[in-house]
Amino acid sequence: MPMYSRCRSLKHFTFIALLASFLAACSDDSAQPQGSTPAATGSSVVETEQQLLERARDIHQRVITLDTHADINTNNFTAENNYTADLDTQVNLPKMEQGGLDVAWFIVYTGQSTLDSAGYAAAYANAIDKFDAIHRLAENLAPDRIEIAYSSDDVRRISAAGKKVAMIGIENAYPVGLDIANIKDFQERGGRYMSLAHNGHSQFADSNTGERDNDWLHNGLSDMGREAIAEMNKWGIMIDVSHPSKPAIMEMLDLTRAPLIASHSSARALNEHSRNLDDEQLLGIKENGGVVQTVAFSSYLDGEKNAKHREALSQLTSSIAADLGYEMLSFPEINALSEVEQAAYRTRMSEINALAAPRIEAEVNAVAPPVDVADFVDHIDYMVELIGLEHVGISSDFDGGGGISGWNNASETFNVTIELVRRGYTEEQIGMLWSGNLLRVLDDVQRVAAEIQAE
Repeated sequence: MPMYSRCRSLKHFTFIALLASFLAACSDDSAQPQGSTPAATGSSVVETEQQLLERARDIHQRVITLDTHADINTNNFTAENNYTADLDTQVNLPKMEQGGLDVAWFIVYTGQSTLDSAGYAAAYANAIDKFDAIHRLAENLAPDRIEIAYSSDDVRRISAAGKKVAMIGIENAYPVGLDIANIKDFQERGGRYMSLAHNGHSQFADSNTGERDNDWLHNGLSDMGREAIAEMNKWGIMIDVSHPSKPAIMEMLDLTRAPLIASHSSARALNEHSRNLDDEQLLGIKENGGVVQTVAFSSYLDGEKNAKHREALSQLTSSIAADLGYEMLSFPEINALSEVEQAAYRTRMSEINALAAPRIEAEVNAVAPPVDVADFVDHIDYMVELIGLEHVGISSDFDGGGGISGWNNASETFNVTIELVRRGYTEEQIGMLWSGNLLRVLDDVQRVAAEIQAE
């Protein structure tokens, strides 16, 4: 397993600016990592920065890059407004094409609400709306540019044909309601992973959010949650443990007949957050044969660093707002405004952000650096060391709160590969991290499903 250097110069720039900054910024101040170019090629010549970037580009083009978590708003999946254009979203087709992101798992997300018939009906309608939107993009709006994959073979076939790949994950099983047959229905609509809870306890499982107040509903899984595990195993849906509580996750590990995944979580040992996985959970996933998709979410990677950066940024924007005579509002205050007032507030904030942009590097980043790609790969390194490279993957949580300096949208995807190359990961290892490990788990889950159905 390679020893990884810690060059931490990635900044939140565009891809072109990143290349320039790398050429000047990264000095070889640590031991040459094992598995780097000299060892890999048999050459004794030290690799230049330009050679490293060119090698990283070649690797990035050859491997299949896969991000397991990109949230969607169905307003961006209409005939008039959709992902064929470079919308103000972190993921869309132009950004995927620019950054070399091959596979995006679009998320059928439903926020947790009441556990009653009205809540279940609204949740189901929300889920179907999102399933339909994803199919509409791939089958009607841009079938020549993107296609839905239902298996690892589909991913490779579509990617080889030069198209982008859409896959579907279900964040929160709440829309299943009390009808367990909806799990098979969701699988037939393309769902290939599902979490049994989100933020708030569902009818299936407790959420990690119970830690905040030590407030639990099921003390793990409910009886229906245990039934759902068997049903997901039967129909080939990967079980996602990124949001449920630790007792629920440990129970899932005991019950499942197939490997499971964490679709967007990082290492709790490096950053204390209930959404991250502690070493016991990580080792359980290793034993289970599953995979943890490290998430590029600032507050999950380094909460302290992120808080300092946000405070410095807030001071800058507040100062600009005061100079303009504008009042900065909190999220609850914004939500209390009418639609017209919210639109006006967004316009004012756009003006403030435009004035702040040229000052951020000197007045914010210089004193409180943002969480960046190096912090992200630190979590990958940690989990690779603890549970093995074959159990670690990559996710962003784009358009759902994710994004870090250097990988803040799909167009910057190459920057992750650069950092992996810099740490000494080989092309084979990078391919495993980007997609190979996750697709291997999908294959295992679908194989187990076929065995259960044959029984």
